[in-house]
Parts: sequence; C-alpha cells; structure tokens
Amino acid sequence: MLDLTLIKAITLDLDDTLWPIWPAIERAEKALDDWLSQHAPMTAALFANPAARHEIREHVIRSRPEFKHNLSAIRREAIRLALYRSRENPLLAEDAFAVFYAERNRVTLFEDALLALEFLSSRFPLVALSNGNADIQRIGISNYFRTSISAQQFGVGKPDPRIFHAAAGSVEVAPAHVLHVGDDAALDVLGALNCGMQTVWVNRTEHLWTHAGEPHETVTSLTELCDLFPR
Repeated sequence: MLDLTLIKAITLDLDDTLWPIWPAIERAEKALDDWLSQHAPMTAALFANPAARHEIREHVIRSRPEFKHNLSAIRREAIRLALYRSRENPLLAEDAFAVFYAERNRVTLFEDALLALEFLSSRFPLVALSNGNADIQRIGISNYFRTSISAQQFGVGKPDPRIFHAAAGSVEVAPAHVLHVGDDAALDVLGALNCGMQTVWVNRTEHLWTHAGEPHETVTSLTELCDLFPR
C-alpha cells in the first residue's frame, strides 16, 4: 500500500503517461517525409521503404554505440546517412531533424494531465523522468517541474537505478521519499521499485500485471492519482 506520509517528491514519466506518444511520432514522421520530398526527393524515396529505414537506423545504433540512449542523435544520424546514401546533401540533416523534432513535441496531452500537474506541483517538487526526447519547455509544461532528466541527457535510461537516483538527488530527496509515476511496468514500476521508491502504475488500457514485484498503487488516470491525496 502507498504510504503518503513518506512522499516528499514525485518523478513523472512523460510519453504515454502525460500524452499518447504514437500520434505525435506519426505526425512527425509525416512532416519529415513531406520536407524530404521537397528538399531531398531521393532520400524521401529511400525512407519510404520500411526495410531500408529500419536497416539505416540499426546501422546507426551498431556503429555509434555512444548514441544508445540518445534518440535525437540516432534520428539525426539516420537522416544524415540516408542523405549520403541517396547522394544528396548530408548537411540537410539538421534542418530535416528540426522539422521532425518540432512536430514530435506538438503533443496532445491527456485530458487529465494539466489539472493533475497543477494539483501535484502545488504539493510536491516534480521531476520529469523520461527515456524519450520530449522537451517539456517546447511542450509548454516546464513551469510545473522543478527539473527534467532524460536518458539522452544523463547517458543511461530507466530501469537503470542511476537515473532514478539522479532524479531524487536533483531535488535533494532520498529515493525512499520519492513517488515515481509512469505507464511502463518494467521501465517505470520495476525500475523505481528496485531503487526503493514508491510507485504508481498508470494503466490506462487495462493491461494485466505479469511481474513478481507490484506497484504500490494502480490507477487508470491521473485524476485517480490525484484522488489518492487528501484535498
């Protein structure tokens, strides 16, 4: 059971916890494809082949292991490699990535997200903790957070305990006094449990829990999360 008296800070996952990620990624992919069609049509044709797109991404991951947790760098380098293979200007990669990244951050928050952020941030310091490359300032929610820690910034991602410890340290709170909230059973819940944090699993789609360790609480919305706290 969740012990509310221990909580001094909250770490929050972003993608699929505060907004659905795949609609934003699909829009970003479309914006990138449209831009490449205008400025680098041979590269656009190459990326239109899913197998070729996958092979390029895997090549980047294998050849640049330092990019393992840096989704932005992987995407940018994949675009650069595709431009090079298509005999078009690799310098276009920066502008192409900028188009993708702008759309990737044009997310649609879940209906319960803003009210939950207002409620929680008025009571606890919040830390955004993500394996993704979302920019909370671009999205317009940075004022709710004390700080933001991402895998690409930190160098390792969830469920590695180091990133959870860094999140707790960023607000000068011991892990035992942190509540981590997220949608991913393994990355969020088990990762946080393994470093001594309390956890709330945000299970919006009625997934079954299949792991040995269990979250302290399970909710189907951020409204239910807020209802756990006295008003």
